[in-house]
Amino acid sequence: MSLSNNTTGQPRRLVVRWVKSAAGYNVRQKRTIRALGLSRLGQAVEHDDTPQVRGMINAVSHLVDVQVQEQVHGQVQEQAK
Repeated sequence: MSLSNNTTGQPRRLVVRWVKSAAGYNVRQKRTIRALGLSRLGQAVEHDDTPQVRGMINAVSHLVDVQVQEQVHGQVQEQAK
């Protein structure tokens, strides 16, 4: 199964922004935030759109905001998710 839905054949990119503090949530969710590469509230990181990353985002979806970036003809287009 291909995760690519664009014409260039490259996988989509996800921009994950940490928007809500993990204080008061269990350690597992805090570790997932760190595993996504987030260390400060308000920070954003980019990841390839893979099932592993989607699973981590699903586990902390109440703490993060996700945008999908697709490259079309060399230009980046963003979609809010």
